[in-house]
Amino acid sequence: MHNLDVVNWAMGTHPEQAMGMGGRQVRTDPKYGQIFDHFAIDYKYPNDVHLMSMCRQIDGCAQGVYEVLVGTHGTCTTDDGRRQYKINGPTNWHFTRQEDNQPYVQEHADLIASIREGKPLNELKNVAESTLTAIMGRMSAYTGKAVSWEKALNSTEELMPTKLDWAMSLPVGPVATPGKTPLV
Repeated sequence: MHNLDVVNWAMGTHPEQAMGMGGRQVRTDPKYGQIFDHFAIDYKYPNDVHLMSMCRQIDGCAQGVYEVLVGTHGTCTTDDGRRQYKINGPTNWHFTRQEDNQPYVQEHADLIASIREGKPLNELKNVAESTLTAIMGRMSAYTGKAVSWEKALNSTEELMPTKLDWAMSLPVGPVATPGKTPLV
């Protein structure tokens, strides 16, 4: 989801639609529940701008956590795992160790500064929109349907038990079947 947050930030908005696919290739044992172990989602933003988001949770496979933004004037690549950030275009730039402000440390520094300066830092809208971006991608992959922002926002799908209790056991729901699982 953090990658979706980065792209929503770069786009200055959330996607209008998601069309995705995914499945269960390896994590099929009941101990994994009913979740898919891989996804590929095409997110459509305003002005027909697209994001291809892919992820998998399969041991022994190549791994990477990064974004590549491609525009008419160049590209921007973020790869936190290797701490490589760069912009290629008319104004080239690349990350150097001297600029290393550790993003997770920086977000805490920003929060503390906002408290000390009495300037509230409210990330609620961004966090909520990033979460719904991920949810609409899952909805699309599980159902096999294109899912609009409005459909995801107004969905009546209920994933929480009606009553939570410390002693309860949670049943594992059915595995989604794209094309058959309803879009609620």
